[in-house]
Amino acid sequence: MSQLKALKHHFDSVLPLPINDKQLKEIVRKAKDWALMHGVAMRSKTTFCEDALQFAPFILVPSPFPRKEFQKAIDIQPTLNEMMHWVAHNPDFLRNCLKDTVAVDEFTGNLFNVYEQILTEGTAQPLSLGLLRADVMLESECKNPTENCLPHSIYCCSRQVEINTIAAGFGWLGPISTGIHRFVLSELGHLDKLKNLPENHALRGLCEGLLEAWKLYGNPNAVILFIVEEVTYNICDQRFHEFELVRLQPQIEIVRCTLTEIATYATLDSNKKLIVDGKEVAVIYFRAGYEPSHYPSQKEWHARVLMEKSLAIKCPSIQYHLAGTKKVQQVLAKSGALEKFLSESWKVDAVKNIFTGLYSLDFDEHGNKAVQMALDSPERFVLKPQREGGGHNVYGEEVREAVLKMKDKKERTAWILMDRINPPVTSGYMIRPGCPDKPDVVDLVSELGIFGVIIGDSEKIICNRQVGHMLRTKISTANEGGVAAGLGALDSPYLIE
Repeated sequence: MSQLKALKHHFDSVLPLPINDKQLKEIVRKAKDWALMHGVAMRSKTTFCEDALQFAPFILVPSPFPRKEFQKAIDIQPTLNEMMHWVAHNPDFLRNCLKDTVAVDEFTGNLFNVYEQILTEGTAQPLSLGLLRADVMLESECKNPTENCLPHSIYCCSRQVEINTIAAGFGWLGPISTGIHRFVLSELGHLDKLKNLPENHALRGLCEGLLEAWKLYGNPNAVILFIVEEVTYNICDQRFHEFELVRLQPQIEIVRCTLTEIATYATLDSNKKLIVDGKEVAVIYFRAGYEPSHYPSQKEWHARVLMEKSLAIKCPSIQYHLAGTKKVQQVLAKSGALEKFLSESWKVDAVKNIFTGLYSLDFDEHGNKAVQMALDSPERFVLKPQREGGGHNVYGEEVREAVLKMKDKKERTAWILMDRINPPVTSGYMIRPGCPDKPDVVDLVSELGIFGVIIGDSEKIICNRQVGHMLRTKISTANEGGVAAGLGALDSPYLIE
């Protein structure tokens, strides 16, 4: 493996770099203005003001991505949707996966308590809506790691990072990033390259999923409810969903509430209809509720239970939320697990082909072996908790330190260990608020997210499709790459052979 680590695969940049200083300064200024004027923006976390936006960090020129691997990720998304749907509707599997985790991870335990309460008392709505995002990274692999690898023996294949089942963001910021790059390439005189930027209709596709659920609910006067944080920084990515919904269906009304507001103003009527400020709710779209800070008191948990009991179609329902936990995804990587949820062998093989190594830290033979692997070679792994939203993973020497602290404690069962992916590197310019108009060329790595929509119940799937993509890119030496978390940048794939 040492030979492989020493040999990083490097993609050529889409354009010759560096761009000359005068041209670079001009295109950076134009691209910043284009971003601001087209909603490629967020609220600042450091100088927050509801009335002000700054452009979201972006990569100036699109990043190369193998066409074959891009198409593979697109093609497999409906299978991943299907897999997650049946996982979410298998109570025994979820219980077995999470039984140790819920005992030591309070937040996951609280989610599971909501789930068990709903299983016991029942929900009025059997349908669930999934707006999912499966994230993959390219792995630079040596065809024979025991030999000295030459550049021509290195190839790239997709490896799954995770599947997001709640608040899967960048349905707007993904497609509009392609807009930036169409503008930049055109301004730089490279119209011939536009054909290699794939079409991306993620926003429309996700909103059509919300509208399909709204129509299935059956009341044209009912509203779609967005559950949001007290303070929303990633405001464009949420508001453009609202604007697109109204564009597609002008009569529809969107309501935004925090969990605290739901606890205060929402009720269930005698038919389990959810009523918020006198309005019946058809669909609940969670853009919050995925981390502990969203539940500052017990009343927010009561609000979650109230919504889960209701007739409204949830996105995600509590079982979908749990299906997206890291522990469940680790168990799915075990031998024989996928066959429980996918009947066709070609689907099983396709999913296995994108899995990377995932290891439990349970108190058994396999967990003990994983602990020792982490202690012996911490640089080979990522340590992941049951959290969404970015910024929670542990890397490098800190993996050893974290595992040493908890190796004899039950706490360790709340984490999983994942093989660290070694992606190919490309060069480019990262444009961030406050950066100079003549930024330096830096080495970059990317993560591709594919969006999926699925609607169904415990017996059938009504719709299942792939609807678009997003690309996030970070400096190659950075560990985390979340744009909303302030560590990555928006990008779009430039397809290469």
